[in-house]
Amino acid sequence: MYMPLRDYFKTAIERHASDLHLVAGAVPALRIDSHLANITGEEPISNDNLITDLQDVIDASLWHRFTESKELDFSHEFFGKRFRINLHYQRGQVALSARMISNLSPDPIQLGFTETLNNMTKLRDGLVLVTGPSGCGKSTTLAAMINIINQTRNAHIITIEDPIEYVFENNKSLIEQREIGTDTLTFADALKYSLRQDPNIIMVGEMRDLETMEAALTAAETGHLVLSTLHTSSAAESILRIVDSFPQHQQDQVLNQLSSCLRAIVTQQLIPRSNGGLVAAREILINNQAVANLIRRNQVSQIMTIIQTSARDGMIPMNKALEQLAEQGIISSETAAARKRNVETQAAYY
Repeated sequence: MYMPLRDYFKTAIERHASDLHLVAGAVPALRIDSHLANITGEEPISNDNLITDLQDVIDASLWHRFTESKELDFSHEFFGKRFRINLHYQRGQVALSARMISNLSPDPIQLGFTETLNNMTKLRDGLVLVTGPSGCGKSTTLAAMINIINQTRNAHIITIEDPIEYVFENNKSLIEQREIGTDTLTFADALKYSLRQDPNIIMVGEMRDLETMEAALTAAETGHLVLSTLHTSSAAESILRIVDSFPQHQQDQVLNQLSSCLRAIVTQQLIPRSNGGLVAAREILINNQAVANLIRRNQVSQIMTIIQTSARDGMIPMNKALEQLAEQGIISSETAAARKRNVETQAAYY
């Protein structure tokens, strides 16, 4: 039996799903507490029905962009809930992946923010990265940081997002939110021109390419606090990803830039709680003098040793973060063991 598109979103809301997947020719599916399952009783959704419903939901200009580029990211509200939606094609048919975004501003306490994370919002300049796999809550962590700044500082904040997820209301800060495709063409363009807009803080949804990384480093060096994300699984990998994105002849310069302007890297993963739901486990690197020296000398493989021995500076390795969550009963010891990294193997890799 055919179910209208809006009803799938209603079902996702009612079942507290994090994600909805509609793929033409397949049974609609929901992700609940990290588990993916088909919607019981539903038949495969047809390509024609999906296209017809989508054209009723989004305006003609967005649909034209999608058919031209074969990819589209946008946000839309259903039944009072916002969703970040990605449209794409597979096997010549339309597919949709939607993530529910909370209407409530992320609460740092509920997200398990530590004093170290709170202190990052007091920084006046430099680069702070939140990294991890897709769907690990990077955007939520950044939004919580923006909320803290908004409540505590008189600052001009510019966010560059694709698409806009959390909508902020001005408190102590003035916040401008720019969406790729609607308010600006690219992350790199928006970053470059934002320097002429008198910002204190710039939040970049993702550092996807060389131009964006170059502009982010420049902004971080010139007295701005830059918050951004990378799809990397450790601090060392994050540094290497940035450096390796540049031509060989520029890499020494980039290492020097990072050694001076990098402030912190927060690497996180979402872990199933013992009593249901998800919790973030976070590895934290603070760029102190020892770390800066390693970056400058391109001795990235030794950074993990610094993280492991610098708890007094607020650093914590992922394995220790997992152990603490297990000791507190938030996650099971079996889950913690399964998510731990082989540090020796990782160091050898770098």
